[in-house]
Amino acid sequence: MRTLAAQEYERLAELALHYRDAHLRSMKQAGHYNPRLGVDALCFQPWEGESAPLLVGALITPCAMWLVAVPSRVQPDPLGSALRLNLPSGHYSLSCEQLPNGSELYKRVVLEDLSDLESMQEAARLAQRMMMQLMASDKSSPEVE
Repeated sequence: MRTLAAQEYERLAELALHYRDAHLRSMKQAGHYNPRLGVDALCFQPWEGESAPLLVGALITPCAMWLVAVPSRVQPDPLGSALRLNLPSGHYSLSCEQLPNGSELYKRVVLEDLSDLESMQEAARLAQRMMMQLMASDKSSPEVE
C-alpha cells in the first residue's frame, strides 16, 4: 500500500479544519461533547473506489468518530449525494457533505459518543483499530449498509 503524499496530508488537515469550523458550535451543544478531543483526519489510505480513486480514513470530532472517504483528486463534478464504499469488511453507504470552502466529503458515523475518551492519543488508537477492522476481510458479514 502506498503512503500518502505530503499534499494529501495537507489536504486532509485542511478538510478537518473546515469541518471543525462548520460544526464546532453545534458539537459544543451536544450532551456528549468531549472537550479533551479536537477534530482530526486520521489513518487515511488510498482506496480504488468504483467511480474515482479515494482516500479513506477516520474523522475524529469531540462528539463522534466517522468513516470518511474523499476523492483523492479534486473532482470537477461531485460524485453524488451518496457513495457506496466497498471495503474488504463489507459495503458501506456514506452520505455527502459539502463544506463551506467548497470541498466535499462522504461520511458515515461509526461511534456517536466519545465522551469516555481521555485524549486525542486514545482517539487515534481507536481510529487505527477501526481502520484495521474495516480493511480486513470478513466473509461472514458482506453487507453492512
